[in-house]
Formats: sequence, structure tokens, C-alpha cells
Amino acid sequence: MRALIQRVSSARVTVDETVTGEIGNGLLVFVCAMKGDSEKESEWLARKIVNLRIFRDDADRMNRSLVDVGGSALIVSQFTLAAETKGNRPGFSTAAPPEEGKRLYETFSANFSALGVAVANGVFGADMRVELANDGPVTIWLDTTSG
Repeated sequence: MRALIQRVSSARVTVDETVTGEIGNGLLVFVCAMKGDSEKESEWLARKIVNLRIFRDDADRMNRSLVDVGGSALIVSQFTLAAETKGNRPGFSTAAPPEEGKRLYETFSANFSALGVAVANGVFGADMRVELANDGPVTIWLDTTSG
């Protein structure tokens, strides 16, 4: 699985003029299931992100996790993280098929909740508008194949 995480002071996702997920302080997590991914990758990635120490401590150093700061997560499916860009038109053949991708996306969100994080979601497969206030900015790319 792949994820692009952004530390935010706020974020929300809208589908057809309806807000489907919104958070204050926390992480906006764009996630993509890749072919061959399983619940194992979903669990590893959720645990990694929840425990990543990228929030400021009292000394203004990135030394606190999402749980430490009591932050939330807005989790948005984004198959374009699987983009293959050899040519000028990206291909997405390495992304998991939609049914599998949706299942792993839902599992990923459930893993976050199980780790004690309040979760809001986008809508899998929908055309979404995402708004955010990036805090830092802090943006980090994670891939389960690169550990």
C-alpha cells in the first residue's frame, strides 16, 4: 500500500456539495492499495502512520505522534498514487482492482480506529474535492514495499 500523509490544522472532503469527512488538527491520509496487498500491509501502514512522530513537542521539534496530540485522521482513497509515469500519460495497472482496493481502504480506516484515532473518510471511487490547511508544511510519502 502507498500513502501520502499531510500534517494539517484542518481538512475536509466534499462529494456532490456534501461534506463527507472533516477534521481539525491531525493527518490527511491519501491511500492506495496496490496489486498483491493484503490486510498485513494495511495493518502495518496504519500502525506506522499513527505512530509517526511528526507533530511538534514543547521544544518545537517533531517528536509527537498522532495519538500523542489527540489528533484525527481524514482518510481518502486515491488510486492515482499508483501512477506509472514512463510516458506522458500515467498508467495505473499496479493499483489493486476496485473491489479489492475498496476492501483494503475500509480495512485501513478500521485499523486507524482500532489504534485509538478518530477517523473521517472520503468516499471510495467518488469524484472528491479535498481542502486542507497544511501545517508546516509536512508531507510524507510511505510505501509498504520500502519499509
